[in-house]
Amino acid sequence: MEENASRAHAEARSEAASRDARAGLTTGALARRLGVAPTTLRSWDRRYGIGPEVRGAGRHRRWTPQDVAVLEAMCRLTSAGVPPAEAARTARRGTAGATPDAGVPSGTKAAPTGGSRTRAGGTLPLGDVRQECRGLARAAVRLDAPAMEQQLASAVEDHGLVVAWQEVMVPTLHAVGRKWASSGDRYVEVEHLLSWHVSGALRRHTRPLAAPVTAPAPGPTLLACVPGEQHSLPLEALNAGLCELGLPTRMFGGAVPMEALTAAVTRIGPTAVALWAQSRSAASLPLARHIAGAQWGVRGARGRPVVLLGGPGWLGRPGTGMLRPTSLTEALDMLSGLYADGAPAGSW
Repeated sequence: MEENASRAHAEARSEAASRDARAGLTTGALARRLGVAPTTLRSWDRRYGIGPEVRGAGRHRRWTPQDVAVLEAMCRLTSAGVPPAEAARTARRGTAGATPDAGVPSGTKAAPTGGSRTRAGGTLPLGDVRQECRGLARAAVRLDAPAMEQQLASAVEDHGLVVAWQEVMVPTLHAVGRKWASSGDRYVEVEHLLSWHVSGALRRHTRPLAAPVTAPAPGPTLLACVPGEQHSLPLEALNAGLCELGLPTRMFGGAVPMEALTAAVTRIGPTAVALWAQSRSAASLPLARHIAGAQWGVRGARGRPVVLLGGPGWLGRPGTGMLRPTSLTEALDMLSGLYADGAPAGSW
């Protein structure tokens, strides 16, 4: 008798579990799967009619596989910068399955100059920015790595590296940084993941010169963060831009000690040295002057590099005789001018 009762109880539990599986996911489970807040799912249900087919007792939602597919399409489209209402209509029609761009209405993407702009950006304070920033910000907050990869690749492909950096990557990175600064330790994971994928997008578009030249060539541009400075993304963008122009570079990255910088200059004989300082405490004019005075070559024909000071840490510092660009575009113009004319293109 007890054995029969136990068997019946097990069968009942199995049947209940089967019913739950057929009924679908709870809102909490689906939110964790999609990387959004449960309140977002409820808001989409209320505003745009993207709700579950099954509602249990007490108004508990159960999301079926069909519901999940619609919401996954909704997330892909909003990450691509499509307004939520249009994304919901497209997701319900089932036309968003191939790629996020498939459901993007004409005119949604920003043009290479000017372009569509928006003040919305999920939970990040984006301000008046390109449409692509909204999708990238939403993907970052959701920690949606595939969506970030797609957004960054599309931005570079559609607008070019320089515009993608200055008008898509930088505003989103700044918004994440402001949110982190105003929220204690919250959102640090968002900044780290976004920075990682921005770095990856820049490196994918960094191509070394195809083959060494036989004639004497000008030295490369050496790129390094000053000692104590770890913010290397702007230098990665400059490195990628120089490589696009076919100009030689040597990228040393973050926090390079002064002795190592000096040794690299004397060994490489660079045309220019770009020094990045994000903070004033890291920006050392004695270091910059020391690098500008470094020499290489035989006596009577010694060379010296042109020094470029990049980053907000150098603002207000009198870097006489050094280049001081205010944007990636300006830095690329100055450096390409050095290689074209053999003389400094201006002051930075």
